[in-house]
Amino acid sequence: MTAARGFAAEVRKGLLNFAAGWREALIQMITFPLFYLLIVLFMGRGQLRADLLLPVLLGTVALTFIHEQVNRVFWSYLGDIQSGVLEQTYLTSLPSAALILGRQVAAAISALPTALAVLATGYTVITLQGGHLPVDAQVLVPLAAIVLGTCGLALILCGLTLVFKRIEIVTQLSVAVYAIAGGTLVPLAAMPDPVAFLSRLVVPIAPGIEAMRDILLGGHSLAALPTGWGLGWLLAQPLLITGAGVVLFNRLEHLARRRGTLGRY
Repeated sequence: MTAARGFAAEVRKGLLNFAAGWREALIQMITFPLFYLLIVLFMGRGQLRADLLLPVLLGTVALTFIHEQVNRVFWSYLGDIQSGVLEQTYLTSLPSAALILGRQVAAAISALPTALAVLATGYTVITLQGGHLPVDAQVLVPLAAIVLGTCGLALILCGLTLVFKRIEIVTQLSVAVYAIAGGTLVPLAAMPDPVAFLSRLVVPIAPGIEAMRDILLGGHSLAALPTGWGLGWLLAQPLLITGAGVVLFNRLEHLARRRGTLGRY
């Protein structure tokens, strides 16, 4: 019961912080859709080309989600470290797993409005051009894989924050790398083989984006995905990243507790 109450309290706190920062959220719900349109204009040489709108939309929605979710978890964790709140929580009987899971859930929920704003913008533009946004329930599988893999990445970054200081730049650089080499804007099949290999291996959103494009653009089923490493890797990669995140976070957490550095930054 203690763990459940701690989890619920963390989710509530995260959502209250999101509501308190509604102005920032509103700005992001405007800037990210504009970013999507500008990217399509740039790639289309000044035109909103129909053949680019949907592929780039799928990548941009995933990129928006990972940016929002990871940053919200990371900065909330960093804020608690700097203010001394995190150190005090370890003096209670609350398990740290319940707290970090609550943060993850709150961050995932808070990331949805901005991602949905990008999706709504893409849907509107595609419809105005006479096209349509295909719908297939199978995309729920790659979407779930993206959410789970993103949570694993956030765990890794939060664990690093407990031990290594000034880690903020890593968070920003990681999102930039995903935007450039993660298959969000340009399909991995069009990239050099080593880049595509590394992206499919370690980027949480890469297999999910490829699968969504195969399903919605190519009309393929989950069992016969022609690009990437297939359904098996789509399911395995987020589990491996999350498992690595749990192990790394626990080890770095124990290291920080032994050093007594939970409240130092």
